[in-house]
Amino acid sequence: MPSFLNKPYATYFKNLLGMNQTSNTGVDATTRNVQDGAGNNTAVSLSDDVLSIQPVNDNTAGTMLVKNKGGSNILAVDTSNSKVKVGASQTAANTLYAYFGQSNLTHSAEVADQHYAIPFLNAYQVVSDIAIFAMGTSTTSSFNDTNPATSLTIATTGSEIMNTYWYVPDNITVDAVHWFAGADAATGDDTAAHLMAYDLDKGNGSTSGDLSSGVVVADGSTVTNAGYEQIHYQSLTMQNADVDAGQVILFAFASDTVNSDYTVSAIIKYHIR
Repeated sequence: MPSFLNKPYATYFKNLLGMNQTSNTGVDATTRNVQDGAGNNTAVSLSDDVLSIQPVNDNTAGTMLVKNKGGSNILAVDTSNSKVKVGASQTAANTLYAYFGQSNLTHSAEVADQHYAIPFLNAYQVVSDIAIFAMGTSTTSSFNDTNPATSLTIATTGSEIMNTYWYVPDNITVDAVHWFAGADAATGDDTAAHLMAYDLDKGNGSTSGDLSSGVVVADGSTVTNAGYEQIHYQSLTMQNADVDAGQVILFAFASDTVNSDYTVSAIIKYHIR
């Protein structure tokens, strides 16, 4: 801060801060901008009970920052992306995790090159009829060149398919998708995974529960599973990270052949928008 000692007021008044008010009452019950001596608004507004911070010109990743002694952010309000980030990792403060999982996806009834929806939350459930979970082919000319189906019509499978739905009550942004697969035989298969988002019919009529307008939230390249000697991991690539309130998210798994049964686990990192 510059020294004002022995300087005329006209040479430093623009550097002074004050309340945007015509009277000389100071801070009171009305929230007012803090301005410089030239009448330019700062990002700060004050009253006797309120502290408000709002950018004047541009949203930034660091509209408000709290740093440790070393200068690293431990709290950052990011108005560009509507995030509050915390900690040394600067992770979104409202970060949450969701899980899909299935134990020993049975290849005796599994069809090669077929996407299958994996159960949500109620992981490791025994699948009585895997055809219930089919979400379209994964192959036209080569494995994993086709996404899961963009719609699903329920006929007689409401009870079973319900277990794969992750209903999203609030607008969210998916930050990362990690998935693992372990085979139960020495010979594995090429495998692939997708995270999908759909519109959901909630009308409680004959089409209630049907899915439509599906988009890929995240996907990945083909993973060659070499069999039961190891567990394979992949982080999916985000394609459409924002999922709106009222939609349903599915996690789909596919293999190009049916040499092995697979235990599949997926971890979804997300935050509420």
